[in-house]
Amino acid sequence: RRHHPDTVMWDLPFLPFCALLGILGFVCVAFVSAWCQYWRGGFALDGSTRTFNWHPVLMVTGMMVLYGAAALVYRLPPAWTGPKLPWKLLHGALALAAFTLAVLGLAAVFHFHNVQGTPNMYSLHSWLGLATVLLFSCQWLAGFSAFLLPWAPAWLRALYKPLHVFFGSTILMLSMASCLSGINEKLFFSLKNGTTEYKLLPPEAVFANTLGLLILLFGVLVLGALARPSWKRPDADSPDTRQ
Repeated sequence: RRHHPDTVMWDLPFLPFCALLGILGFVCVAFVSAWCQYWRGGFALDGSTRTFNWHPVLMVTGMMVLYGAAALVYRLPPAWTGPKLPWKLLHGALALAAFTLAVLGLAAVFHFHNVQGTPNMYSLHSWLGLATVLLFSCQWLAGFSAFLLPWAPAWLRALYKPLHVFFGSTILMLSMASCLSGINEKLFFSLKNGTTEYKLLPPEAVFANTLGLLILLFGVLVLGALARPSWKRPDADSPDTRQ
């Protein structure tokens, strides 16, 4: 029997896939927390490097794991029947939680830079990261206005929905790029002058590089789940969507 390429590639029900993805997300958060705790000195709010360590943990947790969870809410089979409002609220709440952690992560790095006298916003990573968070804030406000406010007209929702979906995936890709460039930048800055250089691949570099690969895998799997047609809500154009 000949299988469709999509069937061969995705021969897995959504809920087990979702559980696997949840475990992978937890592992990403555990890895970034362990990196900052074991190799980077832990966490504090005193403006030292331990204050900076909140930045990668909050960003990975918010902009990757929680954001990925928010993106997949409508792929859950229970969301395919009944009213969409509870799922809209869950989607918006998870995205808002992700945005809150991202803002706290930005506050941590700006506080660290200001205390240490380090310039802000000079690296490609900082430009990319801030642009991602700003785009995310616009996406959340536009989604809230179009899909949760009762006076938004049906034609506006229909017009904006494809853009909302497109920018949702785009923001996740930008988040991946921001996380990976941030990990690499931190290793270049830290593994020098008295430590084993990055090019010699000390254990910290191996651990952090592995973290980067885990983040990449998580993001790619989320994007793959979003792209699979059979996992999309089948009544996307039902009257409930436009109510």
